[in-house]
Amino acid sequence: MTDPVSRTILLLDIEKYSDRDDVEQAYLRRMLYDITDRTLESAGIDERLRLRADRGDSVMELIDANASVTALLRALLTEVPVQLRAVNRMASSSAQIRLRGVVATGYVAIDDHDGWVGSDLNHACRLLDAQLLRAALRERANDFALCVSEGVHTGIVRHGHPGIPAEDFHPVTVDSKNGALRAWLHGPVPHGTDDHSEKGGAPAPGDSGESPAPGAEPPASPGPASPASAATPATPPGGVVFQFTGGSPTFGGSLVVGDQHGVSGGQVTGDVHLGGSGGESA
Repeated sequence: MTDPVSRTILLLDIEKYSDRDDVEQAYLRRMLYDITDRTLESAGIDERLRLRADRGDSVMELIDANASVTALLRALLTEVPVQLRAVNRMASSSAQIRLRGVVATGYVAIDDHDGWVGSDLNHACRLLDAQLLRAALRERANDFALCVSEGVHTGIVRHGHPGIPAEDFHPVTVDSKNGALRAWLHGPVPHGTDDHSEKGGAPAPGDSGESPAPGAEPPASPGPASPASAATPATPPGGVVFQFTGGSPTFGGSLVVGDQHGVSGGQVTGDVHLGGSGGESA
């Protein structure tokens, strides 16, 4: 295995890929890779500065640490929506492509089988699979929802570089096997999910967040707390954290288990192991 080196991690995933037939999936894969290539080229990141792992409905890019993360974010916020709009305006409803994206930084090693290993990569995959990001995409008119890691926000986003409006990113928290992961969502935080902005907090249990209809009777005030309600855990500081539901998180259709997880298919324990492109090296 190589020594871990600093990389920028870019993950892009197609929404509702498994709902399509084989012909539609093949088309969506071509569009995903075309959009990814054009976006990276517009950011000045050519093939010599990146390694790609094919995950079927997803693409994973390890980008050289010397490449500009600022240029990458600017391209993702501008070029990806333009590319998606151009593709979708000419596609049938069954061939529409919508993407979730994550940008993170961290240390990644490559093993003897071209697999990718690193806890920072684990965290990025968990952000991509978060229900909050999925819900955000459902509310996006431009067919793209982007989340960045805490490190990317601290180093790049919060400084307000041209084309990267810091005020458009909102803090969120995602719970994971490695503890709470703080991240930043571009655009409004979606309503009606268990994930919430750290600034806004969560609605009270049973509260839809909507105002009562005009003339409606206000609900009766609750009585003294019962022992059962008194035992209910309080909302943690900074808002409700996201709890993965329905088992372990997945990425590209693979199962994630243990403190480290893999996304190359199958079930693993220990360090994450991802199959890279054949013949590539660090």
